[in-house]
Amino acid sequence: MRVRNIQGEDYEKIHSVLNEWWGGRDMASMLPKLFFVHFQETSFIIEEEGGTLGFLCGFFSQTHKEEAYVHFIGVNPKYRRRGIASTLYSYFFDVARANNRKVIKAITSPVNKKSIQFHREIGFQIEAGDDEIEGVSVHTNYDGNGGSRVLFLKNV
Repeated sequence: MRVRNIQGEDYEKIHSVLNEWWGGRDMASMLPKLFFVHFQETSFIIEEEGGTLGFLCGFFSQTHKEEAYVHFIGVNPKYRRRGIASTLYSYFFDVARANNRKVIKAITSPVNKKSIQFHREIGFQIEAGDDEIEGVSVHTNYDGNGGSRVLFLKNV
């Protein structure tokens, strides 16, 4: 298993499997190539024997100097629950700490129960929102009309 910083050349191979990895949900439109070009220092990929096991795209907040943000994390369904996502987050936490970032933020859809569970397991707290869906606090219209999201934060 090899972890490295993401490169522009990685975009096609990751982008082409996103919807499949999410069980047919349209996720590819949420991950533009700019993350692979402009945020390489804070984005990572895990590979093994030429295959992609997972990736994380994140960045440092330009507005909130103590914060870093994970825009997208994905793990090949064949390799879930094997520590891939935790390893990716560990690399991101390390680069965030090295750059004096003390708070990590991330979001997910309230329908993504596995993501909510995972983020809680690795120590993220859910930020109180303005509504609740199935017992989980959400921020209404965070991603536009009807785009309610669960917001996470973790101090590192």
